[in-house]
Amino acid sequence: MALWIQILSGSDEPIYSQIVEQIKQAIAKKQVDVGERLPAVRKLASELVINPNTVAKAYSILEQSGFVVTKSGSGTFISDPKLRHHDASDINILSERIDSIITRGLNLGISGDELIGMFKTRVKAFVNKKIGEDKK
Repeated sequence: MALWIQILSGSDEPIYSQIVEQIKQAIAKKQVDVGERLPAVRKLASELVINPNTVAKAYSILEQSGFVVTKSGSGTFISDPKLRHHDASDINILSERIDSIITRGLNLGISGDELIGMFKTRVKAFVNKKIGEDKK
């Protein structure tokens, strides 16, 4: 598995949360495939030099959110996006972050139409980057 996680020890964000967000990002960017096995808890903990309970907590959060599925005795695997449920708290967090970006843009004097254009451009760049990586 080509999963690369970097822990920022000086960050205010808890380590388990950093792991969750980086795995979610890898899933969104399709850097990991559906059905792909995540590293074992102890192996990832050893690589990151952290407590295995921290990795277990991250995996548990990912499983509760539907991003992964754990098969007893086999490991933890990336779940099919079609089978994932949308966690209301994740949607609320996303909405709050978007609101924050909109507010900052408007305070910088960027019009609503310009903000929409910027958002569309960034989404297209994100999606096109993934499509380009798939063709390699």
